[in-house]
Amino acid sequence: MGDRKYSEAEIERHLSEGLEGWGFTDGHLVREFETGDWRRGSLLAGAIAFLGEAAFHHPDIVLGYPALTVRLRSHDVDGITDRDFELARKIEEVATWRPTAGDGPPDDWIT
Repeated sequence: MGDRKYSEAEIERHLSEGLEGWGFTDGHLVREFETGDWRRGSLLAGAIAFLGEAAFHHPDIVLGYPALTVRLRSHDVDGITDRDFELARKIEEVATWRPTAGDGPPDDWIT
């Protein structure tokens, strides 16, 4: 597919540029979201599954109580590529989005 595989130093640099909640562990981009309960975790898992399907890039999702863990890796190149960073950014955007005004979720919705 021609995707460039990033070195560990490049991965850490990318993570520090807008993906602060994410880490690099065991060859994967990893983010744990504190969901607080099963309902929130299930809703977030569904949203992440939708994003992964839309990107045709499927993350590993571990749904537990009270957290959800996402792991990204481009298996076809055995490493981290632009596809992983792009999907991580979209997951972060969707998972942490809040309305600018009015009634929204509680402050502890998902962190």
